[in-house]
Amino acid sequence: MNYHDEYQQSIEQPEVFWRKQAEQIKWYEFPETILSQDEHGFYRWFAGGKLNTSYLALDVHIEEGRGDQLALVYDSPVANMQQKFTYAELRDTVAKFAGCLRNLGVEKGDRVIIYMPMVAEAVIAMLACARLGAVHSVVFGGFAPNELAVRIDDAKPKVLVTGSCGIEFTKIIEYKPLVDKALEVSKFPPENIVVLQRPQAKATMQSGRDHDWNELMSQASPADPVSLDATDPLYILYTSGTTGLPKGVVRDNGGHAVALKYSMKAVYNTDPGDVYWAGSDVGWVVGHSYIVYAPLLHGCTTIVYEGKPVRTPDAGAFWRMIAEHKINTFFTAPTAFRAVKKEDPEAKLLKQYDISSLRTLFLAGERLDPPTYEWLTEILKEAPQPGIPVVDHWWQTETGWAICSNPMGIEPQPVKNGSPTFPMPGYNVQVLDEVGEICKPGETGNIVINLPLPPGCLPTLWNDDERFKQSYLSQYPGYYLTGDEGIKDEDGYIFVMGRTDDVINVAGHRLSTGEMEDLIAGHPAVAECAVTGIDDELRGQVPVGFVVLKDGIDILRIKCRKN
Repeated sequence: MNYHDEYQQSIEQPEVFWRKQAEQIKWYEFPETILSQDEHGFYRWFAGGKLNTSYLALDVHIEEGRGDQLALVYDSPVANMQQKFTYAELRDTVAKFAGCLRNLGVEKGDRVIIYMPMVAEAVIAMLACARLGAVHSVVFGGFAPNELAVRIDDAKPKVLVTGSCGIEFTKIIEYKPLVDKALEVSKFPPENIVVLQRPQAKATMQSGRDHDWNELMSQASPADPVSLDATDPLYILYTSGTTGLPKGVVRDNGGHAVALKYSMKAVYNTDPGDVYWAGSDVGWVVGHSYIVYAPLLHGCTTIVYEGKPVRTPDAGAFWRMIAEHKINTFFTAPTAFRAVKKEDPEAKLLKQYDISSLRTLFLAGERLDPPTYEWLTEILKEAPQPGIPVVDHWWQTETGWAICSNPMGIEPQPVKNGSPTFPMPGYNVQVLDEVGEICKPGETGNIVINLPLPPGCLPTLWNDDERFKQSYLSQYPGYYLTGDEGIKDEDGYIFVMGRTDDVINVAGHRLSTGEMEDLIAGHPAVAECAVTGIDDELRGQVPVGFVVLKDGIDILRIKCRKN
């Protein structure tokens, strides 16, 4: 089936399309209903189905005879260590830590906060929660105590799992004092804290409340996966809210497993046994979807990298990882490569590594600016395997997987610089004006998605159905509001210009900061830039640009023409 036929079926016959995708995973009980609405009128996928995400990510592959295949590689240049787990080893470790949590009273439906550095144990803790049917909420390691406390009070966890420290380049950041401060101000502190003691810093433990990870593991028996409803929550992931309070995006078990399994081939053209690396952090949605769950659901080898794109030890870190671990698919943020470009603008370090295993480079997390796309395309022409595609794709914490992408595993499409190409199957994307009319091709407006959203997207917010409606569904009834502004051109390509609140009003003209950033970033001396608006008595706002220069350049002069 070509892209257009597959996409059309997903829009016109969503239940037929997603039933077919649901058949690709192993259910305890196949769902009675593919698409339905709950008592709040919210759409739900696969009601009546029974499954367990940890079982699908680990045990299934062992049952299929691939227990000796590498499942997870932990590579930490900052800690100077590596660990490797086969599927059998990872399953056994996850089952044992699930037993630890069970011994601490964690049951189906309980919440567990995970506040960890980028270590293998962070992934193990997430999968252990999924095994028990506990709802994990990962908070980015190093977040300020008050931000951690807000998330604790919203999730009301039974257990918090943390590490003694994180490592930023050569700086040791102790986590336990941050956790202790958060617990002091929290209204609903958890009863038990599990601490992974790392050799770089020893955490002070509070007797009766704090538990050593390794001691718990030595006393625990493995836990079997618990059967869950497809509509049971898998995790909560907090994202910034306009009121100052974070929004708890909920991900369910059934739709999440089906969508992510589908995306690994449809979006990333990745097969079981391939080595897949998402250069992100488990604290963000990319880490949830494409470090932990999707690669393991699909039977790939996934990479956990504790380091940065630069200074660990240099701007060749990405190329070293790809060469050493024979990575086939790499996915990171444009910012990461802008940092590489700043320190190694001619990509001289790339020439030191054999990256012939790499088939495709994916970028997301923010808008891929044309200068960065052009730089990557140019340097990869000279790679050992020339012509490696650079693929922009666009999605959100709320959706959990790509809204728009070049569908590399269905039918790759011609590239238009600045566009993440077409909507993926299941996403009926439109661009609307302020009164809800569909914009003409090339006309800027609010990007929305016709309801229902496809599987894998948020069904609601944690304990806040009303805020879910107000934030996403109220402005354009029948549509999900992405909060992004952009255009759809005459060929159906989507161009995402930025968040709607990234538009500034200058003398009555609505101007996109993203477009201005593209112009500045096109200058050969600029590695990174940002444009924002500041108040002006005459014009309301005026744009101000900030730039980071490439290494070796001291002065930048850009000639500007006054309008």
